[in-house]
Amino acid sequence: MKKYLIILLLLQMCYVGFAQKQVILKGGTPIPVEAIKDIRATEVDEGQILDCFKVSRDVTVGGVIAIPAGTIVYGKVFEARRSKAFGTRGRLGIRLNYLYLPNGEAVTFTSSEIAVKGANRTALSVIIFIFTYVPLPCGGGAKLKAGTEYEAIVSANTVITVK
Repeated sequence: MKKYLIILLLLQMCYVGFAQKQVILKGGTPIPVEAIKDIRATEVDEGQILDCFKVSRDVTVGGVIAIPAGTIVYGKVFEARRSKAFGTRGRLGIRLNYLYLPNGEAVTFTSSEIAVKGANRTALSVIIFIFTYVPLPCGGGAKLKAGTEYEAIVSANTVITVK
């Protein structure tokens, strides 16, 4: 009986070992990313880490899903400027940095910057000021809209364990 239990235990360990597979996600692979919610330059600060993005479609490697759709992508705000007088437009810059897979492994990104600019109303602002001496309108605020898709680029070859 003891012999059968040992054999059964060894078979179980072999099954667990073979059930997992490793794939290599190559550096330079584009990952489709979508904004989950609206982000305004007036609501974030430079240096802030955001979790407002998700992978929009499954990423497959060799017929296996390496990164499932819906995985949260983290980014860091590198520029957040509100619109100002004389029609100066607002600006928002976010650098997509990394994501964590369901098994805890991290995938990092490079060259994955999102830049959003508001409307430039400088000419209109100056004309209004010259003719009316009224307070000047501000430029348009920078807003990243929910549902907008971007591409994050994998920074280096990454070994991913999948089931």
